[in-house]
Amino acid sequence: QVQLVESGGGLVQAGGSLRLSCVVSGGTFSVYFMGWFRQAPGKEREFVAGIHWSGGSTYYADSVKGRFTISRDNGKKTVYLQMNSLTPEDTAVYYCAADPYGLASRLPRGYNYWGQGTQVTVSS
Repeated sequence: QVQLVESGGGLVQAGGSLRLSCVVSGGTFSVYFMGWFRQAPGKEREFVAGIHWSGGSTYYADSVKGRFTISRDNGKKTVYLQMNSLTPEDTAVYYCAADPYGLASRLPRGYNYWGQGTQVTVSS
């Protein structure tokens, strides 16, 4: 059984930084395409960033490009999201997700496994 557990969320002032982590247990993490999504109240879940199993290719939503960085450590079965220059518009619950088929989708339906989410709140 594949389980994903996020951590690192919290309250931060605008302009600040947070680093989210997602630890994966079960399955074969080293071959999964991993993604980060977020969902704000009243909004649909949206793609934030994704990373190929090798870490060689990364993808970002336009809204976070240049501010967020996704990375992974296959030895630790962990994917990270470094978030800099945060704004109140980044406030949401952040989820990591695993795609064992390498679809590299920007849609939630492209992912088989999800974490429980971690809240990120950015104050102005």
